[in-house]
Amino acid sequence: MGNVLAAGPGPTAGQGVPNLGAFPPPPPPTSAQGAAAGSPAPGQPEQKTDDKSTNPGTFDELHKKCKEVFPNPMEGCKLVVNKGISNHFQVNHTISLCAFGPSSYHFGATYVGTKQISPSEAYPVLLGDIDTSGSLNAQMIHQITNRIRTKAVVQTQQSKWAMVQLDADYRGDDYTASVTLGNPDFVNESGIVVAHYLQRITKRLSLGAELLYHHTQGQEAAIVTVAGRYTGDNWIATGNLGGAGCHASYYHQGNEYVQVGVEFEANLRAQESAVSLGYQLDVPKANMVFRGMLDSNWTVAAVLEKKLQPLPFTFMLSGMLNHTKNQARFGFGLLIG
Repeated sequence: MGNVLAAGPGPTAGQGVPNLGAFPPPPPPTSAQGAAAGSPAPGQPEQKTDDKSTNPGTFDELHKKCKEVFPNPMEGCKLVVNKGISNHFQVNHTISLCAFGPSSYHFGATYVGTKQISPSEAYPVLLGDIDTSGSLNAQMIHQITNRIRTKAVVQTQQSKWAMVQLDADYRGDDYTASVTLGNPDFVNESGIVVAHYLQRITKRLSLGAELLYHHTQGQEAAIVTVAGRYTGDNWIATGNLGGAGCHASYYHQGNEYVQVGVEFEANLRAQESAVSLGYQLDVPKANMVFRGMLDSNWTVAAVLEKKLQPLPFTFMLSGMLNHTKNQARFGFGLLIG
């Protein structure tokens, strides 16, 4: 809810901009989404573009801090190789082998331009990923001015057009206004338009609204969603309420090593709801990060990431178990670079 991509056929990668100082080698595609958007360090839940900024961020990032705590389980064997070609260009290779699903090979490339907005952001940014079936995910992000940022996303599935999305964000001193076009077809007069507005009311409180309008084949629908976020000293409470359902999350920073997040999602039309509990444990002395989760559908999942220093290797171990469906999925991976 709140993202046109949710209505598209597939997910996207890279919500933000890679850190120029991270090249070479840059972060892997799985973690670049959070680091690229300039996410705050652990223990600093409040999102800011810089130290003096009072901008509340974008509407789509309201639940971002809580979602980062939850693990992203994988299945089978995965090998990721990142290679920094220069300070502005990197490539990555991903091989996935799975017994229960199709195996795949992905080739990705990232280019970061020379227009540096801050020590951690530079534009334009070009992201691309293609697999052996011909499915392509390409993005172009550019900071036109200090306040206006644009993004274009194109996705294909097996050499067929799947989705086109155009975004524009205007960041004021204490507010952010965004507009998104999803699969626009001006000939047939169809597509999705989403307008977001997020306003910082006080230092801790931000309120916003979303308007989603969908028009296709002579049918149209509109959904309005209101949202709010309250930021404490070491916690964040966020809630969305709209015609399609509600979404609430709570993030808590216990200390510099422990983070906990709780999510509640309810779909009023399907009359379904779910609660998820996630946590993250950082062990700096062991160069290890552990993420785990448990939801109301009796699904338990965990991911362990271990850096094998001084080598540029990261070993990943993943497991997921659903008690009611008697399903279990396990995987391991190696990240090089």
